[in-house]
Amino acid sequence: MTEVLFVEVGFGCDGHGQNVTKAATRACRNAIEFNSLPAMGKLIPGGYAEMRLHIKIGTPHPEEVDVEQCKGIFPYGLPIVEVVEGGLSCGSGIAVDELGDSGDEMCVAVAAVTVGYGVP
Repeated sequence: MTEVLFVEVGFGCDGHGQNVTKAATRACRNAIEFNSLPAMGKLIPGGYAEMRLHIKIGTPHPEEVDVEQCKGIFPYGLPIVEVVEGGLSCGSGIAVDELGDSGDEMCVAVAAVTVGYGVP
């Protein structure tokens, strides 16, 4: 069982283009961009290379999320990504052809990143 040390939460949005992967990767980046974990290399047996990351992303249209792009946000560790129905789909009030909009939908994603070690 994974020993949990830290949980980070982030939010991401694609206001134009209806790209849930863009919203999901932004949520992942937001979850980790304001944190520094200098002691993790010493706390985790095997150091950063053995860090276990469980990333749970809630977004509209979860089947459209490119999980590999989400994994690529994390500079080290062993990420497991789970994408579920969630987040928010709402109107932006405008569709801009030049930005790739197919309608006025905004896609909002949330991500919870659990950091730990051990057997996933």
